[in-house]
Amino acid sequence: MSSSSGTWKQPKAVYAVAFACVVSFMGIGLVDPILPALSEQLDASPSQVSLLFTSYLVVTAVAMLGTGWVSSRIGAKRTLVTGLAVIVVFATLAGLSGSIDGIVGFRAGWGLGNALFIATSLAVIVASATGGFAGAIVLYEAALGLGIAAGPLVGGLLGDVSWRGPFFGVAVLMAIALLATVVLLDETPRPAQRTPLSAPLRALRHRSLLTISLTALLYNWGFFTMLGYAPYPMELGAVDLGWVFFAWGLLVALFSVVAAPRLQARFGTAPSLYGALGTFAVLLLLIGLYTDVRWALIACVVASGAVVGINNTLTTQAVMLVAPVERPVASAAYGFVRFIGGGLAPFVAGQMVDAWDIHVPFLVGAGAVALGVVVLATGHRVLTAADAGLAGGHGQPDPADVAGEVADEFGGAPAAVDGEVAAQHARA
Repeated sequence: MSSSSGTWKQPKAVYAVAFACVVSFMGIGLVDPILPALSEQLDASPSQVSLLFTSYLVVTAVAMLGTGWVSSRIGAKRTLVTGLAVIVVFATLAGLSGSIDGIVGFRAGWGLGNALFIATSLAVIVASATGGFAGAIVLYEAALGLGIAAGPLVGGLLGDVSWRGPFFGVAVLMAIALLATVVLLDETPRPAQRTPLSAPLRALRHRSLLTISLTALLYNWGFFTMLGYAPYPMELGAVDLGWVFFAWGLLVALFSVVAAPRLQARFGTAPSLYGALGTFAVLLLLIGLYTDVRWALIACVVASGAVVGINNTLTTQAVMLVAPVERPVASAAYGFVRFIGGGLAPFVAGQMVDAWDIHVPFLVGAGAVALGVVVLATGHRVLTAADAGLAGGHGQPDPADVAGEVADEFGGAPAAVDGEVAAQHARA
């Protein structure tokens, strides 16, 4: 069987969680097509509306710190189900709300459920999927790409009827995902050891994990600046905006699944990420310079989907490869740092627009992503070692090789690092 066919031949439980991932990630871009409508119909400024991203992502980030504590006590399945149920409740409440402040508050609750689900779903898919570690990451990123692609289109079509429609739509789809997860996913055993609340923050003491996480923070700063503010200067209706971001999302999905693994195999993780991040920085720079030229703005936004897809897959895989801690802890630590960047970026962008003009946030976002390339370069040796192990290790890097590079590159006790990575490898 080829590795490609192995990636898609999975147990039903994996696809149930993957479907829930699709719906969960729909929530990111779902509100994009209705941002102008929310601003107009609820008499709110763009900077106020941008808080829909900020409350959602900042709460997601902070709540990530507690996901391991929860899942190690009630088990992965119950954590997933709890997260899905919380999303259903708060998406429904957001649809019933009548003010921008109410929606922002309910999006915060939605973010809590999102954190419980996202941090646990990646670990469940990696643990349950057949076809190796790399194939599991591709499957997860395919779900992410499909969700990001479908979110704006569903949001645009439902938002054309009413701005409340997208929120109710996600609530219904999440309820279906909740039912599928309950029925198809077997009860997962609780870990032998409970994860302390401090585990994700302590994990960030490992500079290999911190380096990738900070790179993701800077990347997400540019990404959510674009997602949160590009719809306004386009001056399109909800459906047209939905189609623009649907095209963008299709490129995210396609390049996540097809291009990213091929680029990684040919050039390696680090060079591929340098290229993707560098290209994204250039596109954000062009968006900032030509914000008033609609066709140029749309073309750059859609084209960015290609490099976003590459970056999403390779960054997620890099975290799982280089982190010398358990995967749920690594996912929570990484999610905390990157979502902090994603949550703060739209808020700061709003302040910049109010103080200067709409060009400035995109230019700052381009600078942030370019800085991410510099930060990533400090971990080049570790990524190279992980690639070498991945190429010869049945889809999982040799823990000793990665541990040695972590110790050489970032200091610390090699034996301790090697022991943690080896334990992670044994659990995989």
